[in-house]
Order: sequence, then structure tokens, then C-alpha cells
Amino acid sequence: MTHDHDLVLRPTAAQTEAALNPPPGRIGGDLVVETLAGLGATTVFGLPGQHALGMFDALRRSSLRYVGLRVENNAGFAADAYGRITGEAAPLLLSTGPGALMSLAALQEAAAASAPVLAIGSQIPEAGLGGGRHGYLHELRDQQASFRDVVKSVHLVRTPSQIPSAIAAAWESALTAPHGPVWVEIPQDVLLAETILPVVTAIDATPEEAAPRPELTALAAHLLTNAERPAIIAGGGVVRSDASGKLRQLAERLSAPVVTTFGGKGAFPWNHPLSLQSWLEDRHTTDFLEDADVLLVVGSGLGEMSSNYRTFAPRGRVIQIEADSGKLESNYPALGIHADARLALQALLETVGPREDPTAPERVAAVLGKVGERIDAQGLDLEQRVVAAVREALPARAPSFWDMTILSYWAWSAFDARHPNTMHSAQGAGGLGYAFPAALGAAVADPSQPVLAVSGDGGAMYSIAELATARQYGLDVTWLIVDDGGYGILREYMTDAFGATTGTELTRPDFVALAESFAVPAVRTTPETLAADLAKSLATPGPSVVVLPALLRMFEPTHL
Repeated sequence: MTHDHDLVLRPTAAQTEAALNPPPGRIGGDLVVETLAGLGATTVFGLPGQHALGMFDALRRSSLRYVGLRVENNAGFAADAYGRITGEAAPLLLSTGPGALMSLAALQEAAAASAPVLAIGSQIPEAGLGGGRHGYLHELRDQQASFRDVVKSVHLVRTPSQIPSAIAAAWESALTAPHGPVWVEIPQDVLLAETILPVVTAIDATPEEAAPRPELTALAAHLLTNAERPAIIAGGGVVRSDASGKLRQLAERLSAPVVTTFGGKGAFPWNHPLSLQSWLEDRHTTDFLEDADVLLVVGSGLGEMSSNYRTFAPRGRVIQIEADSGKLESNYPALGIHADARLALQALLETVGPREDPTAPERVAAVLGKVGERIDAQGLDLEQRVVAAVREALPARAPSFWDMTILSYWAWSAFDARHPNTMHSAQGAGGLGYAFPAALGAAVADPSQPVLAVSGDGGAMYSIAELATARQYGLDVTWLIVDDGGYGILREYMTDAFGATTGTELTRPDFVALAESFAVPAVRTTPETLAADLAKSLATPGPSVVVLPALLRMFEPTHL
């Protein structure tokens, strides 16, 4: 009797010959890039440093495309966006100590947003490891400890032979739902050591998908089929698992209204009769969701922003589908189903019965009407016109990346993403400087569409150096900078809380002149000309900057 695990693939004659006579001059760094190529990677991001030079030298001998940014954190944001757009693990090559640590904020955002980033960092020579104070350049007592609380998994290498297996394990971890960043650490001398190991060819690292347990699916289907007022909250997990089509089928079969979280933008059609859109920071939406007798939450942990800042208190039965087991019932008691959103929605589609409710579209329209009346009563015409202008200028399938700025906060609630996986922001971890380097990563991932980045003047200053990157690689990214002279949202928060501000007002450059100094075309616009100027920039290949001097205000919150 033969078992599957008894079957061993025998090498061909050509493979045997190649193994016996590997190319001369290869080092540990070659094993890194060969493994990445064998796993299917085509592009790597990063920034060279002394201890990591073995990897960068090996790139010369590989087919991998290298995209170098000017700051490690920005390289991490670019890799994050590449992973979100492609669904592939995005390699990020970093050096030891300061270079590695500079990536932590980007890796935190990737972890919060479930973006698959494979960070490979160098380390001091192996002789210096172990916690002693040897005085090596960039030395940390325990570098991996700085990453362990941020990434999904840590993989340490101490010999050349360990490199392929460690990278393959990290790749599998990054692409196992929920996706996320991982950390591989390799000492300098291991990367530089000559190797006679055969060239790494195809290597298997296939992640297992998390399937729902049938008894949980059966109960969830029973509850939804027999609900009087079902509703659905669709989070980023629906987008990451490419499950928006299945979500729509389920919502229509159940006549269940759907609201998308800020991370789930585009998961459900904006103008669908069952779409509550994304007005999660509005009490009218919160009231509607609280009134549901069965609430299906797909791909969301119902965190701070998705729960209207913890004021949401569901009165009905909650069903939560989530690939991250740590998020199951972490905020609300629920029937927790640990599963990939796509597999769980498919299981529900095969199990639920049809449910007719002709009143559902009317109830949805009533909620959106109340939301609109509340916003219109606040005299925020400028803000609504700016959001509408961006939507008018941006092609339907062009991705957009939004920094932590007032216009982005508006967009979370009010912007129609039109298609899944086209609107991305830094709302996972909430750090500044995300939009422009992330947009560069998206342009590398898919050069067929222009890409929009949106920043405030404060956030833009985190990423100015990457104008050089955009020009160097000719990336088709238009950067909209809303210049209000400071950290606008913090100005509002401090004024509301304390009656005065501290540290929010900023001296900033002439962004148009600064962009032009990088040979990047730039224009200063107005709210009236924004749509036309933005559309022209997006239609012109290559990088460009559009500067909008404007003092925008947020709509009044309902959670206070």
C-alpha cells in the first residue's frame, strides 16, 4: 500500500546536473533571492544597509525587480500596498538596527490591515548574538523582540541551509488568513558566506484556508433565514478574501441591509437598495444596527471606529465571521465562526433559505435620508464639494490611498469606492505618512491604472523624500495635498477639548515649487477647479502633485 507521504519526486537529469554544478560566486544572499523567486515573488522593496549588502548584491544575479525608497518606513508602506493590491506577499529588504526599526510603524499598519508583507532584515554577525554588548555597528540586544509584538511570526536564520525553509515558512505565514507582516532575520556573515548549495528552484509554501465548522454554519443560516430584521456589517476581511460578490448574493437572498466598515470600503455596491453605505460614525446608522434581531458581522472585529467609538450596543443575536481567531467575541458576545470570509459566505449561501422583505430598501433609504439631513444642517458644503470633486476626477477602478487627514475622515464615511480593493487608508494603526509611499507601491503592483494619494500638509512632510522615488521609477501617482497649515484634525480635537491648541501649527514649504524641484509637475488648485485639475493630473502619465489650500472641518460626532 502506498501513502501520499511515501511519494518522493525524483529529480530529472537536468536538475541533478544543476545541483552538482551550481554557478560559482554565490553567497547566502543568493539563497534569499532564489527562494523569493521560487515562491513566485517578482518585486522586492527596501533600502540597502551595510549588514544587508549580501542580499542586495544577489539582486544583480536575479530576475527580481527592486524598488528602492528613501526611508525604510515608506518602503514598508509601499510593500503593504503592493500586498493589498496583488494579494501576494510583498518582500521588504531591510538592514540591521536603525534601518529595521524604522519600518515598525509600517509593519504595524500592515498587521492592523492584514496586508501580507515579508520583511527580511539583516543582523549583526552571528558571533555578536546572544545578548552581550560587543559593540557592533547597529547592535541591539534582542532585535527580534522589537518585531515580535508587531508581526504575525518571527523566523530566525543562523546558517545558509536554513534560509530557504525560513523564508518559505514566513511566506506561508504572511499569506495564511488573516494575512499580515512577518519578520525573517539573517546575520550579516550568513548573507555573505559563500555557498555550494544548489540553486533554489520552485519551493512549496501553500497556506491552508480556514474553513467554517458546519455546525456553526448551520446555526448561523437558521438564525438568518428566520430573522425579522437581519443586517450585515462587512469589514476588510470581505475585501481581503475577494468575497464581495458572495456578500452581495447573500444580502439579496436575505433582504438584509449592509453597512461597510472603513476598512471594508467597496465590499458592497454604494448605491445598492440595501446599502447603508459607510456612515458608521452616525447615530442613525448605529440605531438601525442595534435594532437588528440578527446581525451578521463579516471580516471585522468591531473595533473602536466600527462600533461608533464603543457606543454601539447590539440588542439582537450577533454572528461574527472572522479569520483572526483573536478577534472572535473580543468586543461583543457572538456566535463566533473562525473562518475565511469567502469560505464562510459560500457555506451560508449553500445553507440559508430565501427571505423576502420589501420594506428593507425603504428602511435603508430612511436612515440615509436622516444621515444626509444631519450633515446638511451643519453647513459643510465645502467639504462635501471636495469629496465629490475627488470622486468625479478619479477613474472608477483607479486605487486611492488616504493619509490620516480630515478629507480622509470624510472619505471613510462619504466616499463611494465603487469597486472592492480600490480604497485604502492608514486607519488600521492610524500612523501618518502612509498615503504617498503606499500609492507608489500600488503603482508598481498595477501600472495599468493611475493611482491617487491624499495627504494633509502635516502628513505629506513624512513622505516628501519619496518624490524622488516617484520620479526615478516614473510611477503614475497623483498626490493631492490638502494644505491647511497644520495638523488639522488635531487642531479640531484640541480646540474642542481644551479651547486652545499646542503643537498643531506648522511652517511648511511651497509644495508646488518643492515638487517641481524633483521634476514632478505640480499645480495649485481651488475647490472650484479641483475636479478638473485632478482629472488632468490623473490622465497624465507619471507622478504629479495637486495642492489644495483649504481649511476643512469635520462633521459633528454622535458618540460624545
